[in-house]
Amino acid sequence: MNNSEHDFCRIPIWYPSLANHTFVTSFLRLRDDEIAALQQGETDTPVARGAVRRLREPMRTFPGNSFVSVDCVAPTDTERFTGKRGAVYSARSAWHYLAASAKVRHSAAAGEVEYICIRPFRRMNQTREFRLFIHDRQLKGMSQYWLVRHFRRLEGHKKHFWNRAEALVKEIAWVLPVENLVMDVYFTSGDEILIIDFNPWGDPTRPLLFDRWDRDWSQVAGIKLIPPPLTIRGDINVSF
Repeated sequence: MNNSEHDFCRIPIWYPSLANHTFVTSFLRLRDDEIAALQQGETDTPVARGAVRRLREPMRTFPGNSFVSVDCVAPTDTERFTGKRGAVYSARSAWHYLAASAKVRHSAAAGEVEYICIRPFRRMNQTREFRLFIHDRQLKGMSQYWLVRHFRRLEGHKKHFWNRAEALVKEIAWVLPVENLVMDVYFTSGDEILIIDFNPWGDPTRPLLFDRWDRDWSQVAGIKLIPPPLTIRGDINVSF
């Protein structure tokens, strides 16, 4: 396992300190030959079949569908994620899903994979996912995560979302692994905030609605949402 300055983003690193603020997660530590098999995208070799057998036990922890990832990468670049948001039921499907992901294979090749992480599958509402920008262990900015369109229902609740996120950051600031980081979160229908993952501060992490990283992060920027579509009224003359 290669050590890097971004190790704090790995779920097995931060999970023990923040388990009460994220999805219940089970872990399978991979052997070196299993990591190599994952790197090569193997699905029907003796090593891959052995990994599938070992994966069955931790997946039994959760009834129904699961979502699987590796230490700091989820296979969001696969057909399974596009069609089913990553829901898997069997250990065989889970391994195939990971092996099909170029992101996962690249992470394994880079020495960043040690565990498969398993949590219950949850069909998350895109309007309740946010990216938090934490600088000097304080919440400085918050962006709508899915930049697909304006979500009208967010406008009336944005102050509430900000206040809840700010309270969470204040509560966990002392256990955050580094002073500056980006944290993706999800608000459940019961108004609980769950941490999805951590990302490094700055490129290549996307600043989303903050557009750029070279800004004064000592100032609180608040929450940013995609604005409503512009409506033009009156007589409009267009010529070409």
